[in-house]
Amino acid sequence: MKKLQNNPLILMYHSINNQKLKRLSGIRVSIKNFEKQIAYLSRNGYTSYTLNEMIEQKDKLPPKSVVITFDDGYKDNITNALPILKKYNFKATIFVIINRFDNDWSLYRKTKNANIVNHIDKLGDNDIKNLLESGLIEIGAHTINHKNFCKISLEEKKEEIIKSKKILEEKFDIICKTFSYPFGIYEKDDEEIVKEAGFIGAVTTEVRKVDLGADSMFLLPRINIKDGYFKFIYRLRKE
Repeated sequence: MKKLQNNPLILMYHSINNQKLKRLSGIRVSIKNFEKQIAYLSRNGYTSYTLNEMIEQKDKLPPKSVVITFDDGYKDNITNALPILKKYNFKATIFVIINRFDNDWSLYRKTKNANIVNHIDKLGDNDIKNLLESGLIEIGAHTINHKNFCKISLEEKKEEIIKSKKILEEKFDIICKTFSYPFGIYEKDDEEIVKEAGFIGAVTTEVRKVDLGADSMFLLPRINIKDGYFKFIYRLRKE
């Protein structure tokens, strides 16, 4: 694979927690391994950006630029991930579902994954305020309910995208600039809806490094990070 030395890596995380999950184990990285991963990035000269910073500065990014992202809005993003980010002075973008409490959204993708995400503690509004006050965190939108975009109407899709941005901006007094597609699923015209809603960029779950010369800022790929340290290094070098 051709190396794109001046193009950034966008890493995708969900939950940072030592408790093992029987299913959906791929969404969880242990605290120890998360710190090892961030320490590796710091030790090897990576420069950290939030997603909106990466997009706004895309014409002048240095080699080894990295964006750390978290999807959904789990409580351990502040209790377990933030202290490590602070320790290494690394930034992150957290994509928050508006209706994240008592919402078993994994059912919208696969019914076998029922009763997992709804039992994981979520970020409260005060947690999000504290994350923003840290100066290291950008809050992005991840829809109202995390529904599968291939299974809802165009009007419902527009409401999920537009309303999620509006709610976050009004509740936290921010400009919400970035978006994450639920499950990484999108259809032909969805990037235009996201763009028209006022976002400057969006992420998918396509697994590869960003190509700033070719990629749409509204269909950005990410590298899904799972638990483990040596696998993490392999993924970075492979891409």
